[in-house]
Parts: sequence; structure tokens; C-alpha cells
Amino acid sequence: MTTESPSQTAPDVAGLSFETALQELEQIVDKLERGQGSLDDAIAAYERGAKLKAHCKAKLDEARLKVEKIRLDEAGQPTGTADLDA
Repeated sequence: MTTESPSQTAPDVAGLSFETALQELEQIVDKLERGQGSLDDAIAAYERGAKLKAHCKAKLDEARLKVEKIRLDEAGQPTGTADLDA
């Protein structure tokens, strides 16, 4: 009988939305804090959590760049966006 670690059955991190990735990361942190599961499961969960954290950071950085590129007119109203040169 073989058991699969969470990282073997979970969807690819790159395809997750920010909200889904953050929710999964919160679940992993909660599980690790409670000390549930075996050492191997904890290591796999930690590795997945590190990938989720990096994914969430990248999504936030991307959103920040987009917001910074919004052009405002003299009244402070959005008029368009500048080219994103990230």
C-alpha cells in the first residue's frame, strides 16, 4: 500500500488563483502548527507551503505593478494605464 503526499495529489501551484493558494497555505500552516501527521507529511506540506507562499507573493507583486501603472488625471480620476515594463 502506497500513500501519496499532498504535493503529489494537489493541483499545480502556478494554476491557482491568489485566493485559492492563500486558503491552502493557511490550511497547511494550521496543520503544521497543530503537529498533525507524520514527519514526511510535514516536510511535504512545508515544501508545498513554500511554493504557495512564493506564488502568492508573485501574484501580489504583479497586482502592485498594475496598480502603480494606472494613470490619473488632474482630478485624480483614472484615465488609462501606462505600459507595464516589468
